[in-house]
Amino acid sequence: MTLLLKEIRHQPLLWMLVFVPIVLVVEQTAPSAHTALFVLAVLAIVPLAALLSHATESVAEKTGDAIGGLLNATLGNLTELIIAIAALHAGEYMLVKASIAGAIVTNSLFMLGASFLLGGLRHHVQEYNRAGGRLYAALLLMATIALLAPAAVADLDLARGEVMAQKLSTGLAVLLICAYGLGLLFSLKTHKELFASEDHGEAGGAGWPINLAVGTLIVVTVLVAVVSEIFVSSVQKAGEAMGLSPAFVGFIIVALVGAAAEMTVAFSAARKNRLDMSVSIALGSASQIALFVAPVLVLLSYFVGPKPMDLQFWPGAVTMVMIATVTSCFITNSGRSAWFIGALLVFIYVIFAMVLYMVPPGSHASA
Repeated sequence: MTLLLKEIRHQPLLWMLVFVPIVLVVEQTAPSAHTALFVLAVLAIVPLAALLSHATESVAEKTGDAIGGLLNATLGNLTELIIAIAALHAGEYMLVKASIAGAIVTNSLFMLGASFLLGGLRHHVQEYNRAGGRLYAALLLMATIALLAPAAVADLDLARGEVMAQKLSTGLAVLLICAYGLGLLFSLKTHKELFASEDHGEAGGAGWPINLAVGTLIVVTVLVAVVSEIFVSSVQKAGEAMGLSPAFVGFIIVALVGAAAEMTVAFSAARKNRLDMSVSIALGSASQIALFVAPVLVLLSYFVGPKPMDLQFWPGAVTMVMIATVTSCFITNSGRSAWFIGALLVFIYVIFAMVLYMVPPGSHASA
């Protein structure tokens, strides 16, 4: 407990944990204050995500490379997964799909671009292992193709299109999870030497004892689930009051909030010229969302949601994900980076955000 309190004292981001009890109190005393609940929930999720990330890293350090890598892969996006499950349970499928697409684009464009930019401002030219970037970009490309398939089937037969898209989505979900598992096997077991770097074995600091890390992981997961329920229940009306569409909230706000902790680590690593870590976090997280989180949500929708969810995204979302994926493939092919490359990636992300901001609050996204 002393280590946990010390961590909170030395990390300004964790001071925002004060918003956790505040949002719980406001939810009990003023449940109709949707805008206030929405803002407070966002402020509460950010430090919880940071704490969750630190606990996950500490558990991974104690379990060895293979199991540790699997833990990071499955728990690295736990915040986004919990928020999405809460939205799934509430039947907010538009928010779920927007958050999935937004997380992929945010990680592969904004997080990667900002890492290149911040690292490049301190270091003239930075280099990183191309093998990791190529693997993640290839996995993302395959997942994006999978997102295109249900829309194509739905357009073939208008009468049975929805049923066909649902059946195809279920099959694709199983296929993507298999591809995700094979990717882990390839990078962590059979060809792990291709992905090694000078920074691979370095730790960011002293890890927590395993009991503290596991206990924190359990408690914070429960808190994130509770706050996520409040967030999802208030997001629609708060978004309308603030002039924001569900597409913008899911694609931009939820994605940025869920990735806040990972961004902190990625940006810090880039400034320290540890770009291998930044690229691994950004593109690794994006591929995890596409190949693990999205398929798991499709399968969970049979048990959690009011009806099964498919992988049929609106055309604008698929276009943005495809552009982000192709851009990542192109950028990571060189293994070198400078600040201007990062700036261009961030500009592309801002263009997407501007387009989604123009979507009316009460309408479904079609941009």
